Amino acid sequence: QVFSAMSEDGSVKITVCTARNLINDLMIMHTMTAVPADALGRTVVCALLMSNGMQAEQTCQITMNSDGPIRGIVSICNGEGKVRGYVGSPMLGDVELSEAVGRGLVQIVKNHPDWPNPYNGITAIRYGDIDRDIGAYLAESEQRSCALAAATSISGILCKAAGGYLIEQLPDAAPETLAKVEQNLATLVEKDGGDTLPTNLLLNGVTPLEIAQIVLDGLGMKPLQQIEPQFQCKCSSKRLVRALRLLPRDEVDEIIETQEKIEARCEFCGQTYELGPEEIRKELDNATGDPSLDEDFKEE
Repeated sequence: QVFSAMSEDGSVKITVCTARNLINDLMIMHTMTAVPADALGRTVVCALLMSNGMQAEQTCQITMNSDGPIRGIVSICNGEGKVRGYVGSPMLGDVELSEAVGRGLVQIVKNHPDWPNPYNGITAIRYGDIDRDIGAYLAESEQRSCALAAATSISGILCKAAGGYLIEQLPDAAPETLAKVEQNLATLVEKDGGDTLPTNLLLNGVTPLEIAQIVLDGLGMKPLQQIEPQFQCKCSSKRLVRALRLLPRDEVDEIIETQEKIEARCEFCGQTYELGPEEIRKELDNATGDPSLDEDFKEE
């Protein structure tokens, strides 16, 4: 569940997310061990928080381009809370998250079908715990005053809790309002009592609504939106054909001659697609439009 609300004076917004079932589905889908699941879980939660309030067709992509053994993390979410993601190495042993992630760059890409170009922002990975790095990105690249937390609680092959919050200071926030939010946030931290906020609260059954109520206590609360996050992958055999069309035809013909089939596996959901020589030739011969242009590529 993703719940968002605003203070009565409109100067503070909070978005709270729980995604335990979603992370469990991703763990099964990618056969992930605990550390990669924690990394992807935190990134997915951050994508859900950052995309809240966007238009339905708008997307937010978080990429952790890192040099650690996890070999990078990607999550993409739209304004409806439909999200997907993957890690480069889903099977890692017992290693600290920061060591698994390593150093590198946080890259955020926001896009909309009607925009001429996507928005890109990049900052350095300093901590390796995902949420603090993305929080630093929001402060440095987008100049947003906010508090971001995202964490998971994973035991073996089961995610017991996953979620987070994003508290944003909006224009014209009064000093006394911000002081009250800081006081309420300290109360939230105390109630959680752990170092992976807010997983202890979630494990104890505290809901996103209740977390928002704690943060906005004394400031009035106006609910904005409540959605159910869902996994959504856009892979299809048509996309494989589109990728082949971007190659020179002689290269495709050479691949067909040397291999009995062309096989591709989706990194987001693990689905494998196979195309035989005759099917490939038929698809390429009958194809129309420019495969490099989204408007010329329509899924059935």
